[in-house]
Amino acid sequence: MKKKVCIVTGTRAEYGLFLPILSALKKSNNLELQLVATTMHLSEEFGLTYQQIEQDGFQIDEKIENLLASDTKTSMAKSAALATMLLSDTYNRLEPDVVLLLGDRFETHAAATTAMLMNIPIAHIHGGEITEGAVDEQIRHSITKMAYLHFTSTEQYRKRVIQLGENPKRVFRTGAPGIDNILNLKLLEKDALEKKLNWKITNPLALFTYHPETLSKSDITLQIQEILKQIKHLDINIIFTYANADNGGKIVNRAIEQFAQQNKEKYLVVKSLGQLKYLSTMKHANLLIGNTSSGIIEAASFHLPVVNIGNRQKGRIQSGNIINCNISELTNGISKALASSFIKHCKSINNLYGKGDTAQQIVRLIEKSELTSTKRFYDI
Repeated sequence: MKKKVCIVTGTRAEYGLFLPILSALKKSNNLELQLVATTMHLSEEFGLTYQQIEQDGFQIDEKIENLLASDTKTSMAKSAALATMLLSDTYNRLEPDVVLLLGDRFETHAAATTAMLMNIPIAHIHGGEITEGAVDEQIRHSITKMAYLHFTSTEQYRKRVIQLGENPKRVFRTGAPGIDNILNLKLLEKDALEKKLNWKITNPLALFTYHPETLSKSDITLQIQEILKQIKHLDINIIFTYANADNGGKIVNRAIEQFAQQNKEKYLVVKSLGQLKYLSTMKHANLLIGNTSSGIIEAASFHLPVVNIGNRQKGRIQSGNIINCNISELTNGISKALASSFIKHCKSINNLYGKGDTAQQIVRLIEKSELTSTKRFYDI
């Protein structure tokens, strides 16, 4: 009998990382894929991205609408609580043998909590990482303690998961699944991407994604206004993507929408590019600006200079293509990133997050692993 593997996804970016794993699971003779879409996927504000999942040929076994309209800290907690309640019925109906989760979002934590309370084994991808500027940090380590199998992106992160009390026999360095996409997807050429975007790409081109620092006490309105004030005076064209459904995300999204209206030839806002267009944009961009994990993990495979703003990603291993800066230093950071010497340096770096075979490793390990929700704390 096939093991039933239930994947729960709540955001466009997370789904994009799951994509090679979903494809590998569909091909497995020993595993049955179950797919649950939650949170941002069911939100019109964020582009109803569950439709992209279906267009990619995957059957969604359950759609869970749990995202409240506001993006305050209170509403985030309530959205997580609603996900927990609804997922209990989903798991009860699907009866998965293992729940496979990725990353560190609040709905992911809800999915883990529900599975743990229902004695369903959990497998977790991207554990052991540090992001000091976001509540994701605590969520990620909490999911690690609920999970039975662990798939980390680097050896250092594997050691950290073991440090948290997980048995080394159940902690595997598999690399980051986002690297699989870069190697396996047929990325769009410039003219094809322009047609998809209905927008003329002109260099220098920057890809911009900025999420609220959920542990910061700074005013997100002032943060994004200062960022856009500095960008306005620079001779760069920018494709903006929406912030996540975090506390303050709506403020960021409204600000970039208003900003882009000033010059539609120079600026474009896309709610959700999807994995193919997002990675294709990386391929043709000269720079990535913001504080997204894709700037730390995937951008290095394109040898793309990245200006990483603030502390959201602080603590993650970097491959050498990053200029870290505070908001007040953004103009200078962009100048450094576009300097010919730094561009040349980026051409020589290697991505530390894997070789593009992560999905196959994860599927193979789930196939052969005995799964249980019972485990012992591992003392070093």
